[in-house]
Amino acid sequence: MSFLDRIRACHRWRADDYLPFLLDGDPRPLGWVTPAFAARLRDFPEVFDVTEAAVCLAPRLGDFESRSAALKAVLEQLHGAGEIPAWRGEDYGICRRWDDEVIFKMERGAVPLFGVPAYGIHVNGFVRTPEGPRLWVGRRSRHKALAPGKLDHLVAGGQPYGLSLMENVVKEAAEEASVPEDLARRARPVGALGYLCARPEGQRNDVLFVYDLELPADFVPTPNDDEVEEFFLWPMEKILERLKDSDDFKFNVALVNLDFALRHGVLTPDAEPGYQAIAEGLQGRLTG
Repeated sequence: MSFLDRIRACHRWRADDYLPFLLDGDPRPLGWVTPAFAARLRDFPEVFDVTEAAVCLAPRLGDFESRSAALKAVLEQLHGAGEIPAWRGEDYGICRRWDDEVIFKMERGAVPLFGVPAYGIHVNGFVRTPEGPRLWVGRRSRHKALAPGKLDHLVAGGQPYGLSLMENVVKEAAEEASVPEDLARRARPVGALGYLCARPEGQRNDVLFVYDLELPADFVPTPNDDEVEEFFLWPMEKILERLKDSDDFKFNVALVNLDFALRHGVLTPDAEPGYQAIAEGLQGRLTG
């Protein structure tokens, strides 16, 4: 596969396969649901207005608290029936954009079923060397429900409701890689990458906030929970080779790795024929 193929894989979906999920008469879709899931939501008319054209959260649920409570009751019932197997016991705050008011909170495992915006942090833990930057790569636990055994970043995680992004960086860094707080707080925000794609777990409508964390040469991350099995320190050339020649990396990690390669001059416009298409594709401007 090419680097551009990796980017396209994160933007693969068809609006015709979904119904818009609407709120309070706003014609802008807040999310996207499959017709089959929409049919299931008809069983909860006090919470959802379902038509052939859309699914709408009931207008009577007019504030954060009532929406969150009503959704919690429905989702717990669906989970009890085995229809939300990837239950995480963690809420996401749902908003159209990161700096907008949170509309409601929702169990993380149900978010892809509604295709609503979800946020996360991805941290490039890197070491400078005379030959260029090397990145710490983590291998996800083979017991994880999502992308078991795949390669990932030093630190990455979804954004729980009630935490700031930096608080989440610190939390995930400690849990996944035993990074001390004072070192984790040196992570610097360098951008955000968004994508909308159909995945086995549902519709992923994600924004990844990207951080660079330069690490001392003598720092060695170690797993501190059951989510990561091991870490490797790899040159970017090896990472890019794996992206092209294998499916070893978790699907969305490709976006962050390519972004890092462009920003740090590992891929250059003179040497990489698809440079402009890659740069545009990372911002969702895909052609062809």
